[in-house]
Amino acid sequence: MAEQTKAYLSNNGEYTTFTFGGRTLTFLTSKSLERYTSIKKWDNGFLVVMAKYSTRATEEEEYIDLIPILENLYMDAESFLTPIKQVEIRYV
Repeated sequence: MAEQTKAYLSNNGEYTTFTFGGRTLTFLTSKSLERYTSIKKWDNGFLVVMAKYSTRATEEEEYIDLIPILENLYMDAESFLTPIKQVEIRYV
């Protein structure tokens, strides 16, 4: 898939980052989040992901809704999200 349609999800400690088109959204998540392990579904701003937490032995299904985050940043959610066709986990 072309890079201009792919976004990336990762975390660093309790902060999650979502990167697309030269922009990175950073938001607070659980302090016990170790890492995201897979993307189960991308639906134009709504993510279903699997995550590993230090407080649990197994992965947990989690949900991330980017629309309220974008709206709180006064960003046009539709124009930001529409080009995204795929989301991958990327740790540097």
